[in-house]
Amino acid sequence: MRLVVQLVARLLVVVVLCLAAATIWVTIDAYRSVDRATAASAQRVSQALEALYWRELLLRGNIKRDHLLPVPEWRTIETMQLISPGICIDFELKSEFEKPLCGQSKGIGKPAPPWFAAVVQSVLGSHAAVAQPISVRATTAGSVTAVADPDAAIELAWEHILGIVTVALLMALAIAVLASVAIAHTLAPARSIVAALQRMAHGHYRTSLPRFRSMEFSMIGQAVGDLGVRLAQATEQRADLTRRLLEIRSDERRALSRELHDEFGQNLTGILAFASTIEASSAQDPERTGIAQDARMISQATLRIMTCLRDTLDRLRHPPAEELGLEASLVGLVDRWQSQDARRPIIQLELQGDLADVRGIVATTAYRVAQECLTNSLRHGAAREIVLRIERRSGIENALLIRVEDDGGGDAVSVARSAGFGLTGMRERVAAVGGSLSIARARHGLSVAATIPLAA
Repeated sequence: MRLVVQLVARLLVVVVLCLAAATIWVTIDAYRSVDRATAASAQRVSQALEALYWRELLLRGNIKRDHLLPVPEWRTIETMQLISPGICIDFELKSEFEKPLCGQSKGIGKPAPPWFAAVVQSVLGSHAAVAQPISVRATTAGSVTAVADPDAAIELAWEHILGIVTVALLMALAIAVLASVAIAHTLAPARSIVAALQRMAHGHYRTSLPRFRSMEFSMIGQAVGDLGVRLAQATEQRADLTRRLLEIRSDERRALSRELHDEFGQNLTGILAFASTIEASSAQDPERTGIAQDARMISQATLRIMTCLRDTLDRLRHPPAEELGLEASLVGLVDRWQSQDARRPIIQLELQGDLADVRGIVATTAYRVAQECLTNSLRHGAAREIVLRIERRSGIENALLIRVEDDGGGDAVSVARSAGFGLTGMRERVAAVGGSLSIARARHGLSVAATIPLAA
């Protein structure tokens, strides 16, 4: 899962948890606000009735008269304005058949769902009545009792919750969207870093990254840049070492070929001469016929050894690409493979571009790669046709492309993972000149492609 999706998902979880906690808190606060409104209504009405009580008392002018009856004018519009919606006020001492005075509760909100009323009442309980004396100094003045209407209280709480939760939900959505955009913008440098790493995986080590505003991404970009520089230096050093190794190996081969030619060649020539002399002298004497046959066998064995030695010297010395040129050497290579056995698969040689001036290490590397690929196709595959294509690409690429395709089947993945000496040697040769080697699946077999820069 992408990091942006993970961060956004975690942010949404946090927003949902916060929204749930806010909903619970708003529900409790809205339900308890009815208790606060009940107490406030009782206090306001009691203060208003106390003022009426003392005004009536002063008008009568005698505190020792019979206890004062409830003020007849207390059920007025001014008193109604002091009562919160959904709260009912009961006055003691009250006259017979007198009903409580309730605040207007119609239209205060939408009816709450039954499940909400059941949950709130079962968890938070019912509202308690609030009693407030009219006057502390006069106990006969009566008291005010305020109680919340259960249905009105539930409607008020539901309306309060709907309003606040709606605002909170919109704010949560806005926060989630804005935070998602901010997270995506903040993590945008990660794409540049990943793209740089992918370019490095394809061999482009010296990859420059832009300067990032974030300190963490800036440190990562600097580390990636340093890693690319070190990889490029290590690759260059490895290429230099490989070139030096190839040079040393070429020198050793030349020295070995000289030693074999000078020592073994002369000795084998001497053995062949002695064997021929013995055979010629023994052939005239009938009693020495067996010696002549032995000498003839020695001559034949010596000739076979000299043939093998000649082939070995041909492989040890410089390839013909350095002497004849790449085009002529490849033609000769294909002709030799085809002339050895008529049952061998057909080898098609396709040359594209001007190869006349391709010489030196580029020609040698291309010849060795083509030679190794043909050897592997002929020895390890069941190919009936092999295509050897050499293409010179000019322009920006300025490289030599060698591609060998066969129809002998084979698993490209297992071959690419192989650690054989032939494949390893090809990779080392191509890497030494700054090229690349790839093995892929062809239509009916395998395809080996090597790109060698002509600048090498």
